[in-house]
Amino acid sequence: MPDARTPPTRRPNFLLFITDQQRADHLGAYGNPVVRTPHLDRLAAGGWQADRCHVASPICMPNRGSLMTGRMPSVHGARHNGIPLPLDARTFVERLREEGWRTALVGKSHLQNITGFPAQYPRADAPPTRGEARRQPAGRYDQEREPSWDGDPAFELDLPFYGFESVDLVINHGDTAGGHYRRWLQREHPGVAAVVGPEHAIPTPEFELSRCRQAWRTRVPEELSTTSFVAMRTRERLSRFAAGGQPFFVQCSFPDPHHPFTPPGRFWDMYRPEDMTLPPSFHMARSGPMPHLDWMHAERDQGKAVKHSPAMFAANEREVREALALNYGSIAHIDEAIGSVLRHLESLGLEQDTVVIFTSDHGDYFGDHQLLWKGPLHYQGLTRVPLIWHDPDAALAGRSSQLCSTIDLAPTILARAGCTPYNGIQGRSLLDRQAPPRQALLIEEEGQRVMFGFPGRTRMRTLQTERHRLSIYAGAEWGELYDLHDDPHESRNLWDDAGHATLRHELLHQLSRLMIEAADESPSPTALA
Repeated sequence: MPDARTPPTRRPNFLLFITDQQRADHLGAYGNPVVRTPHLDRLAAGGWQADRCHVASPICMPNRGSLMTGRMPSVHGARHNGIPLPLDARTFVERLREEGWRTALVGKSHLQNITGFPAQYPRADAPPTRGEARRQPAGRYDQEREPSWDGDPAFELDLPFYGFESVDLVINHGDTAGGHYRRWLQREHPGVAAVVGPEHAIPTPEFELSRCRQAWRTRVPEELSTTSFVAMRTRERLSRFAAGGQPFFVQCSFPDPHHPFTPPGRFWDMYRPEDMTLPPSFHMARSGPMPHLDWMHAERDQGKAVKHSPAMFAANEREVREALALNYGSIAHIDEAIGSVLRHLESLGLEQDTVVIFTSDHGDYFGDHQLLWKGPLHYQGLTRVPLIWHDPDAALAGRSSQLCSTIDLAPTILARAGCTPYNGIQGRSLLDRQAPPRQALLIEEEGQRVMFGFPGRTRMRTLQTERHRLSIYAGAEWGELYDLHDDPHESRNLWDDAGHATLRHELLHQLSRLMIEAADESPSPTALA
């Protein structure tokens, strides 16, 4: 790739594909032998692929905020789901728009709250307060709230929305997703809109995930699914921008393959649960302090596991096999949709002027250590995401094993565009060939929920190095330490191992330094005190 200090000969377009809750190894290009993703595999083969890209936080809103700002969640303000990205936050999309790029978002945003649940002041697990230390910046924070869209057919976003001059919004997951998608389906296909949801689904009594409403066989045909809608609207947006003559940035954001799983038509049974292979750690013996994982398993074994919510739970073998099969079907559907967008890009004659990027907002356990979904246990399957960069003008190709983060996307896109970044970006441009490789990454998580038997909500920090992963939890004397070279499935927690005491102290020191480096530097001081 060109050096970041060398401006491009022409202003490129950008097409960013992002999926929701897709781990890196659920792509053929990342070594998965089962799921079929020919279009994404071809994109990776002709571009650059990061093998060690980790999220800033393995939760939707915080990491999407980090992607948009190039800043850590503790700095940009959306620390966990339920806290919107402040409307006064600077985004790289806004910066591109300032420099003349047309900007559009198609699909999921999730930069603001989507549920109708009210704020809790104070929370049940917190001491009494009188208000908040920080006031919410002015502006509308109801713009992605699903009840607002459902209750008012004229409800709309204020544009530009975090830098996007146009938005075709999809809210939530499954065939009941809302926003512009629901309105389109109700207007253009009212008969189909009337049969969405688990209560109208094709019966699948053999699926355990159907019983807890984590999967259902939808009656929505493939061509009317949320995935197809997002691809269709993206193609339309590309056509409009192509006629305008200005460079553009289009974010094509699929709400799948996040649960609940509703892959339509042939994608439901494209893969059979019986054919799925459980991850190696599912039956692997464990050692070292693991009270959090033991707690999850005990909840399941005592029949207390909550399986109908978005939160993680310990699963049985059948549930994991079903989740894998349906996830693969959803990914195959997305891959076909991406293929249609790429063909349209080519038909418009834009393929030689457009940087195409693919990533995900976070991963999923999918049976790692008998868990499903996501939560405050930073196994590699959860924090490691795909990152593919296909650039017609770039010299760099192949694969990279260097550590990179979600926060690196904003400065990399701005560097490729030739735009001066704003102060406070914490990521690094992946185009800067003069910069030394990262030695470690910081991953943050602030939980909404009380878990693992902790007295309050789970809060943690993780240090990810080339060889090790260290995680610490607020209020816990124990932590996690894994040697990923010797133990790639993270089954031997070395936290209490006497032979690794020095290493643990060294990594804790490294983590403390990273946390200091992650402190905000914006705004810059304007005068000496």
